[in-house]
Amino acid sequence: MMSYFFSYTFMLLIFISFWCFVSQRSHLLVTLLSLEFIVLMMYMYMSYCLGGVEEVYFCLLFLSFCVCEGALGLSIMVSVVRTHGNDYFNSFIMLKC
Repeated sequence: MMSYFFSYTFMLLIFISFWCFVSQRSHLLVTLLSLEFIVLMMYMYMSYCLGGVEEVYFCLLFLSFCVCEGALGLSIMVSVVRTHGNDYFNSFIMLKC
């Protein structure tokens, strides 16, 4: 009974963070934070489901890729802020009407 509760809770949190990723597209920082929350919830769900000793290495590999993804996103955001002055999406869209 408790395993269904935790599974549904993790899936609900992943869905909420995905909805936030899709709906809040005004700032690049908010988008990156929602992506990091999606990855964090996926990691927690994966570590909950894969409880064995052999799967710990896979969780560590997944976590290292998540850290690399976060660092790459922050470096892109710093580059965008330096070139455009802010992190609004509509300030660096080239095809404005």
